[in-house]
Amino acid sequence: MPLVAHNQLPSFARLREEGLLVLPSGRAMHQHIRELHVGLLNMMPDKALAATERQFFRLVGESNPIAQFYVHPFTLPELPRSSEAQAHVDAYYESFDEIREQGLDALIITGANVTGPELANQPFWEPLIRVIDWAWENVTSTLCSCLATHAVLQFRYGQQRQPQERKIWGVFPHRVVDKTHPLVGDVNSCFHVPHSRWNAVTPEQFHAADLRVLVESEEIGVHLATSPDGLRFVFFQGHPEYDTVSLLKEYKREVLRWMAGELTEYPPMPDNYFSLQQKAIFDEYAWRLQRAREAGEKLPEFPERLVAGRIDNIWHDTAEAVVANWIGLVYQLTHRERHLPFMEGVDPDDPLAGC
Repeated sequence: MPLVAHNQLPSFARLREEGLLVLPSGRAMHQHIRELHVGLLNMMPDKALAATERQFFRLVGESNPIAQFYVHPFTLPELPRSSEAQAHVDAYYESFDEIREQGLDALIITGANVTGPELANQPFWEPLIRVIDWAWENVTSTLCSCLATHAVLQFRYGQQRQPQERKIWGVFPHRVVDKTHPLVGDVNSCFHVPHSRWNAVTPEQFHAADLRVLVESEEIGVHLATSPDGLRFVFFQGHPEYDTVSLLKEYKREVLRWMAGELTEYPPMPDNYFSLQQKAIFDEYAWRLQRAREAGEKLPEFPERLVAGRIDNIWHDTAEAVVANWIGLVYQLTHRERHLPFMEGVDPDDPLAGC
């Protein structure tokens, strides 16, 4: 929760300059403390549907020990689902019509699987635009993850993602490049973020769209940025929500695809994720697997159990801190009525003024 500058103590101004959230006493007196309602537009495929729920629910739930959060999952009916996944959606998800009628304080939009290079040809394209347009007018802040970021950058800012020769896959170091923004003012100046994508919006494209870049990597580009106003839209290119074993499970899926003949080349390991010992285990496994395959022998079991409990998570604490800052800003600025985005006196074009 934020500090309140209830007098003219110089330290309040100094802390605000350093990026700490310090509320003027007038702003604090007009706040109406209540529960927060956060939407989760889950566009992930069936196998990742529930895991993605848990990952984002965890980040929201860990963000503040005092506030009460109601997280409202929904999806797009245009996305094809298996009967089992559709039953899960029917039982536990809300419809966009219900979401729109009740209102939200904040919205998270996940990534999605795509077929083909052009996002505008995907079944989620038009319905996603409708959600985004509604959120812009009615939600205090919307957080876009990975492919959702690429979609919004394309249809709202005219910046089309660029295919990469090599998959951006692994855990990469990043640096805060705008320490004055309250989303990152109190986090480590250098931290790691998982990524898994074949496409990228370049730093030059973010700047051409006049977006505010907060965190980037010299190796793989921008991770965290916002809309020009600093809050209405927050963009992740990485996956800070990932569980410790998410990339391990993805690597296993790629190896199984190679075994099934779906891939012509044996998949590389994700960068900066496995230890030297873990890499040696997988190198030996790849050698044994290919020998068994060539000899027509029974294929060895993927050594997941030897590795899963020994992977270091070097990103979650910072992910939790950034999401906590985001939730905190929403908490300070949102209206007590769910269907209204901002409390009285907040300029939608400059909502962080005074924060």
